[in-house]
Amino acid sequence: MNKVAVIGGGASGLMAAITAARNGARVCILEHKDRIGKKILSTGNGRCNFTNLHQEPICYHSENVLFPWKTIEKFSAQQTIAFFLELGIYSKNRNGYLYPQSDQASAVLDVLRMEARRLGVEVHTETECREIVPNKNGFLLRTNTKDYRAQKVILAAGSKAAPSSGSDGSGYTLAKQLGHRLVPVLPSLVQLKCRENFYKSVSGVRVGGSVSIYVDGECQAKDTGEIQLTGYGISGIPVFQVSRCAAIGLYKKKTVTAELNFMPDFTEEQFLAFLQKRIAARPMKTAEEFFVGLFHKKLSELWLKLAHLDRTRPVGEWTKEEIQNLTNLIQHFFTEVTETNPFDQAQVCRGGVNTEEVTDTLESRFVPGLYFAGEILDVDGLCGGYNLQWAWSSGYVAGKEAANA
Repeated sequence: MNKVAVIGGGASGLMAAITAARNGARVCILEHKDRIGKKILSTGNGRCNFTNLHQEPICYHSENVLFPWKTIEKFSAQQTIAFFLELGIYSKNRNGYLYPQSDQASAVLDVLRMEARRLGVEVHTETECREIVPNKNGFLLRTNTKDYRAQKVILAAGSKAAPSSGSDGSGYTLAKQLGHRLVPVLPSLVQLKCRENFYKSVSGVRVGGSVSIYVDGECQAKDTGEIQLTGYGISGIPVFQVSRCAAIGLYKKKTVTAELNFMPDFTEEQFLAFLQKRIAARPMKTAEEFFVGLFHKKLSELWLKLAHLDRTRPVGEWTKEEIQNLTNLIQHFFTEVTETNPFDQAQVCRGGVNTEEVTDTLESRFVPGLYFAGEILDVDGLCGGYNLQWAWSSGYVAGKEAANA
């Protein structure tokens, strides 16, 4: 019977272990934290958005652009839903985002742990793998407690995002020891810090809009949704979606700028006409009163300050140039991005083990019998269940291939 060791007890590691065991292998998980699956508990704000019905190649990123989708096709979102339904998780659909009916991430972790236990998977916590030594019989795994032996190894130790959950980057060290190169690892799905000093005055404001990332003047990414303004810069789902492009630009020492549009449903002409009509209907309103019901008060005060408009002056006295300037400010609000928030606040990482050095079966091209799964690889998905789908798909493929090889 094939002995498979899985290094890392996160989502991809658990899926790899379960799949390998279902395919007849004897499996052990080596997890350096005190329990397995800790990161699963924080996904989806504690509700675990475990996949998404909308699936296409552009939902996944990698330097090797064709690589992720080949794996996703081998274990799709529909297969994921069926897999968890078999384990007892009835899914709840929120506009394509799938959650457990109970809205508890702990339920997803519980059924994975129960299935691993049912299949006889050995789980060794507080066991840190420090070296993987290939030999003629497979592998010797040197840990902080004792040595383990296995015929196949699946390296599913995560990335550097949210290190308190166990993803501390230790898997990268093991991969490099075995000859693999890394695509530079950067925070992704993360907040962005900005240079301007007015952000404290609008901290806490949530507003619908779009955000575009420019790197040396060229637009690299755009997304729309609820933007959150913080004391240091910008946050929210649309910011997360474009943050990887900002991180890459900053890593390359380029100028990174975010353009915010706080009225994205209007064209420039439509918004200008809208403001002119609103002014004509309320010419005696002061500038401060004019924005009531349109923008948060903190934002309104910021517009007036940046546009150099007196808040007590009647809007009927505004000139065409002042109205045009205000329109541009609201729809083309440029802010300089200076850095991303650190790894401990990132949901995932951009970068990881170079997928050019990994086969379509997720086996190392350098070390036969060594497989990879999950965030350790240079694959990251959009926010919305895609990174967990990558964990399930890559864990399934690595587990099946390691058991049957």
